[in-house]
Amino acid sequence: MNREPVLTKKDCVKGACRWSLMAVTTFNYDTQLAPAVVFGIGPLLRKIYPDDDEYVEALNNHFRYFNTHPWVANLVLGATLALEDKEGISAADAVQNIKVSLMGPLAGIGDTLIWTLLPTILGSIAGYMALEGNPVGTILWLLTNVFFIAVRTQLMWVGYREGTKLITKFGGKIAQITDAASVLGLTVVGALAATVVTAKTPLTFQMGEVNMALADLLDKILPSMISVLTVWALYKLIGRKGMKVTTIILLVILFSMVCSAFGILA
Repeated sequence: MNREPVLTKKDCVKGACRWSLMAVTTFNYDTQLAPAVVFGIGPLLRKIYPDDDEYVEALNNHFRYFNTHPWVANLVLGATLALEDKEGISAADAVQNIKVSLMGPLAGIGDTLIWTLLPTILGSIAGYMALEGNPVGTILWLLTNVFFIAVRTQLMWVGYREGTKLITKFGGKIAQITDAASVLGLTVVGALAATVVTAKTPLTFQMGEVNMALADLLDKILPSMISVLTVWALYKLIGRKGMKVTTIILLVILFSMVCSAFGILA
């Protein structure tokens, strides 16, 4: 049963702001982000369902499992709201189908682009500028985050406006975008391993009258070998069960102090 839509862009922006404030605050291992979903779009559902029974049924439907990247979740929620605004409570099963169809692929894009690629690139630029005493990098970092906050407030409206067309429009391209972003992210991380991690050794290698710095010898085998091996060792440590980042930081500090005292690292 098609109905006259009642939600406006203003409603969607308010819902997006509510979701952004509570996205992972009410996280649990049973329904993941579902409580935050209900908090975010609860007032919008109330506008769609003036009948108390239908409203409660819609809330319970959204209390079911939901998990995706919180920055792009507004797209999924907007699409489900468009369906409910058009067809009412009869679309409850279709709402869950949309969530299942979109939350996985969008999580892959969000994790790759937003939590890996962009912080790595922009954070390294800001860090370099900060080391040089230039505040522009920090300002750029803050402005970038302000920009993303502004974008997040509009995504629910975009999802609502596009509705189920999100699946047909972007479904086949999501995997390609994720793969391309992953390759770019690995390239950036590889470059940072050689430029940001500056592990050096003053040790020399002598054979007869030939005296060669060990660092130069290793660089001829593999450029920035010590830096690459350092990143590889830290990566392995992070992957170990029970190993915490703070513990790794302390180990790095301790290891650096010992190697510096014995003249192994400079």
